[in-house]
Amino acid sequence: MSTVVIIGAQWGDEGKGKVTDFLAAKADMVVRYQGGNNAGHTVVVEGREYKLHLIPSGILYPGKTCIIGSGVVIDPEVLIAELDALGKRGISTSNLKISQRAHVIFPYHRRLDQVEEDRKGDQKIGTTGRGIGPAYMDKSARVGIRMIDLIDEEEFKALLEMNLEVKNHLLTAVYGSEKFDFTEIYGAYRKYAETLSGLVEDVSVIVNEAINSGKNVLFEGAQGTLLDLDHGTYPFVTSSHPSAGAACLGAGIGPTKIDRVIGVAKAYTTRVGEGPFPTELLDETGEHIRAKGGEFGTTTGRPRRCGWFDGVIGRYSARINGLDHLAITKLDVLTGLEKLKICTGYIYRGDVLNEFPASLKVLNECEPVYEEFPGWQEDITGARKISDLPANARKYMERVEQVSGVPVAVIGVGSQRDQVIVVTDLYQA
Repeated sequence: MSTVVIIGAQWGDEGKGKVTDFLAAKADMVVRYQGGNNAGHTVVVEGREYKLHLIPSGILYPGKTCIIGSGVVIDPEVLIAELDALGKRGISTSNLKISQRAHVIFPYHRRLDQVEEDRKGDQKIGTTGRGIGPAYMDKSARVGIRMIDLIDEEEFKALLEMNLEVKNHLLTAVYGSEKFDFTEIYGAYRKYAETLSGLVEDVSVIVNEAINSGKNVLFEGAQGTLLDLDHGTYPFVTSSHPSAGAACLGAGIGPTKIDRVIGVAKAYTTRVGEGPFPTELLDETGEHIRAKGGEFGTTTGRPRRCGWFDGVIGRYSARINGLDHLAITKLDVLTGLEKLKICTGYIYRGDVLNEFPASLKVLNECEPVYEEFPGWQEDITGARKISDLPANARKYMERVEQVSGVPVAVIGVGSQRDQVIVVTDLYQA
């Protein structure tokens, strides 16, 4: 039996979908434990690209049980569209289960997300406008509507009436925006409930039974550690907890049930949205990495900011998540660059910082301390063993391990499912 948590070790977009898809081959169950459709995982199977936003990446393997946990916020319209899109491409979703306790996103959440971002102007966070933050706000304020409430017609009607009265007052009185019509939302969401009701279950029971019976269970997070509400670059963060500890809460299991935690990181660093980024490259090299790596958001299409690998962030993620191994993606993107750099620390007002600072004021003033490495010109997309990599690529990976303090178990050398170097079997580690 093995339970593995996969987390993003940077600012998200690290390639967790590819790693989850790769590890799902040996998993019996894949559990998505937090976030919403503000995240997206891109998986390429036999040349066909799949973009997933709510459904776990394991859905692309027949027979795998896939779980959307209680820590996820669900836009039913988006979820149904995703189910339909997979069905049209011949992918079965019959093994998908949705937590009764997962909260639901409504049109007023999306509107509030957008008008609040507009109000902030230059101080905007850079949200996707999908209503994720306002949905989590309602959850924390104890006025949210869960999937179990949505499929109960009487309960749903009462909760929606109560919520809509408050939200319409807020939208009109504070933001000067139009109010929503109860009948329109109620009618649409009753249809969503009818479509999804057969998938809604007590998934905590299902996940624990799988673990107790010795099955391999894979826990899939969205976004990354530096976007964690508690431990990220606050306030430029998401509204949930992408870090490993949230897997227990979002799936309904105890921490003693987790065997190991895998951090996914690119061979360089990217981030989307606003906020400080010490190793960001605002030059031709950054543009080259963006173009070659296809660094545009799965959900929004926004260009990602690109920079060198940041070892300070690597060590921070290792500590926050208790990482056992790293899975490094997109090493092939660095092929052809004459020189590569790895950040090993920050200079702040003359002092060297080896740990990631909480203060954004400090972080904005930090200058990276770099080590420089010779690049490689050889095509590595066909490499399947660590010995297949050029010497300079191996040296680069060795230094990534050293500065992060975490051994590398998996290396991605292309977008295809089989373009992976396995250093350590993560189910047997």
